[in-house]
Amino acid sequence: MRFRRLLLPLVMSVTGGTVGAQDLPLGDAEDTPWFRQTEDNNKYAVIITGAAASETIRGRFRSWSVDLYDALVADYGYDQDHVTLLLDDGENVGNAQPKVTGSSTIVDVETTLEQLHWGVSDGDQLTIFLIGHGSGTFGDTKFNNVGPDMTGRDLAGMLLPFQDQDVVVFNTTSASFEFSRELSAPGRVIVSATRSPAERYDPVFAGFLIEGLRGHRADLDRNGRVSVLEAFNYASGRVAEWYAEQGRLATEHAVLDDSGDGLFSREPGALQADGMLAEIAYLDVIGLVDEKTSPAASQIKAEMQVLERDIFLLRSQKQNYLEDDYWNRLEALLIDLAVRTRRYNELP
Repeated sequence: MRFRRLLLPLVMSVTGGTVGAQDLPLGDAEDTPWFRQTEDNNKYAVIITGAAASETIRGRFRSWSVDLYDALVADYGYDQDHVTLLLDDGENVGNAQPKVTGSSTIVDVETTLEQLHWGVSDGDQLTIFLIGHGSGTFGDTKFNNVGPDMTGRDLAGMLLPFQDQDVVVFNTTSASFEFSRELSAPGRVIVSATRSPAERYDPVFAGFLIEGLRGHRADLDRNGRVSVLEAFNYASGRVAEWYAEQGRLATEHAVLDDSGDGLFSREPGALQADGMLAEIAYLDVIGLVDEKTSPAASQIKAEMQVLERDIFLLRSQKQNYLEDDYWNRLEALLIDLAVRTRRYNELP
């Protein structure tokens, strides 16, 4: 028991929360095949920015899209060739031109994902960001592209080939919920800026999401990386603060699903029905601390991140283990992580 009391602060420092049980029907680290990122895996992002209702809104959407592109490259280690920006009609985009791959027509979206599928490898991660307007009612929600609009079912079909990749979708549009629910599937992390089709006013979620990503502001546990769960929590919290500051009734409530059941949670977490995968789905490409020059550093860094993942998953599945078995497993993982961390810190 004394060891467990000493261990608890270390658990919290590694996991960023308390240890407890949950009812999520996923297995432990060995049984959870998703988001097993290694140094051999690549990460790709597709930013799809739709049509705008006015020039003012168009300027806002474009600013968000460029800021997001820049953050992924500068702060998260993405190769520029791995970030695709599909910006409204793809024309007259000014200084953003070098970053724009094409338009956000449904044809260009489909072509982009088809081509990307041929270039990705098993275990790579694809993150899609939808920025723009959404519309529709229950069972008929759409993303407002330039030209014909794209439904959730359309995008779900385009994502079917990515069965061997980890998929994350941030749908930051109005009336995004029903669209997002079409994308729900085992192994995917889906974020919706709204929780129902009735929330049809333009959300501010995208702006605060990008705010959290820039400079790693959303890195709440200070481990040098930002998970989807951290990004979600940061943006959701800032949205609530913004409405309170404005003295307005909130007309948007972001939700997340990562259990594949299409039932989204407003307050996901490792100990809730949704949140376990979001906690281990990182937006950062595995990288080194800038001053590290040793060839072994990259491999050890990747091993450290795998161990952190295993600790998160074990924590969320505590109820599935006998008490002593749980603490023995946790002790072994923490010791292994401590040894590798010391070795990493000692490298030149």
